Amino acid sequence: MLGVTNLIPGPNSTQMAIHIGYRRGGVKGLLIAGLCFIVPATAVTILFAYLYVTYGTIPELGSLMRGIRAAIIAVILGAVVRLGKPFRSRPFMLLTGACTAILSVFRVDPLLLLVASGAAGIAWRNREKALRALRSLAAVPLITALSLPGSAGGGPEGATLTGLGLFFLKIGSILYGGGYVLVPFLQEGLVDSRGWLTQSKLIDAIAVGQFTPGPVLSTATFIGYLLLGIPGALVSTGAIFFPSFLFVLLVGPLVPRLRNSPHMQGFLDGVNAGALGLMAGVCWTLGASTLTGIVAGAIFMIALFVQLRWRVNAAWVVAGGALAGWLGGLL
Repeated sequence: MLGVTNLIPGPNSTQMAIHIGYRRGGVKGLLIAGLCFIVPATAVTILFAYLYVTYGTIPELGSLMRGIRAAIIAVILGAVVRLGKPFRSRPFMLLTGACTAILSVFRVDPLLLLVASGAAGIAWRNREKALRALRSLAAVPLITALSLPGSAGGGPEGATLTGLGLFFLKIGSILYGGGYVLVPFLQEGLVDSRGWLTQSKLIDAIAVGQFTPGPVLSTATFIGYLLLGIPGALVSTGAIFFPSFLFVLLVGPLVPRLRNSPHMQGFLDGVNAGALGLMAGVCWTLGASTLTGIVAGAIFMIALFVQLRWRVNAAWVVAGGALAGWLGGLL
């Protein structure tokens, strides 16, 4: 079952619950297990969203949120460092991740970068003996992507339930590499292209998805509530999680063949490296607008050190950032 969650797009924890339900009770079990795993997180996130919208302008809460934003960037960067440790001895993975990070800073479409990374992984896997030639070939798809138009640059538009649903449905269908890879897609799609969110609200949404129970993808619930209230929260949640139900239902019988396919293994290697690159790139983008003061910079450095030194649960790091931000506001 763990192999299934690594082979298909979507949040691993949610898909594991869905797959267990499917094995134990068929389609009914799939629905029961998935809904029971997602609904509590959705309810808690909607509550946080309501409190955020209602009380988000209080000065004391503003200081608290500034601390949370700095800590969240440290949490994401810490995840990049930890997840990237196995890649240190693999030049292709490092090269792909670095190219993806650089291109994402220049706002190349994240989906294009992930597909290019997967293609590079297949090329590397099939030409492993010719290592020198591969070092140049593996970078070609990513370099070529720089000349293609990204989707950034669109003017602000009014958010609609249909637009919101289609946006999160796309993300749920292509998300590889864990919940944090959601962040660059949100940055590009909702902040840069559509202008539906400000960057500070995006970081707040990531923070809520981090310290509420359940999958990080509940960030979509929070964003939906901010934009269109409870209908937006429900549509966003349903859209981003629906592909996970469908993938588990369709791909389960094919897993043994996929797991033994060198093409699929190479594709996953490339996509995983690209996903880490996207995470690193969005840390740079978010940090440039968030870590603008001494207090925020200090919170970020301390939170990153704590993450790397002791691997403290991310929820505690976020809570510590909130406390430090509040104290900084008092000072």
